[in-house]
Amino acid sequence: MIDQPLSDEYFMKKAFEEAKTAFDKNEVPVGAIIVCKNKIIARAHNLTEQLTDFTAHAEMQVFTSASEYLQNKYLNECTLYVTLEPCLMCAGAAFWTRIGRIVYGASDAKRGFLSQAKNALHPSTVIKGGVLEDECSTIIKNFFINKRINPN
Repeated sequence: MIDQPLSDEYFMKKAFEEAKTAFDKNEVPVGAIIVCKNKIIARAHNLTEQLTDFTAHAEMQVFTSASEYLQNKYLNECTLYVTLEPCLMCAGAAFWTRIGRIVYGASDAKRGFLSQAKNALHPSTVIKGGVLEDECSTIIKNFFINKRINPN
């Protein structure tokens, strides 16, 4: 029997669960997981408000957690699943981790790395976007609509 890897949609749903947790905590609802050999080894969501730290993006949190799990700073055999296209800061961190693959949900035309610096990732990193894009985009849009209605 061949060990069939789980789908990108399956893993994006797991990252989306993290985004929902962030939403419930009044954080920008971005969730991320890292998968290595078909196993989730790290999961995180934005913590910028809770930690009063603008670098506490979901990707930054999950990179640290995965590196600790693997006891290795390089994540070249791993896939990052993130509900929103990484910003330039997170793409830069992804470069240094040498992450093997990045799968994201919603595009970010204003702050995503693809509109800022398409070559920010390590040359060997494979990118795939648009996985569960509607769900990932909707939760972020709803968050900011709610913020405009109730700014606290």
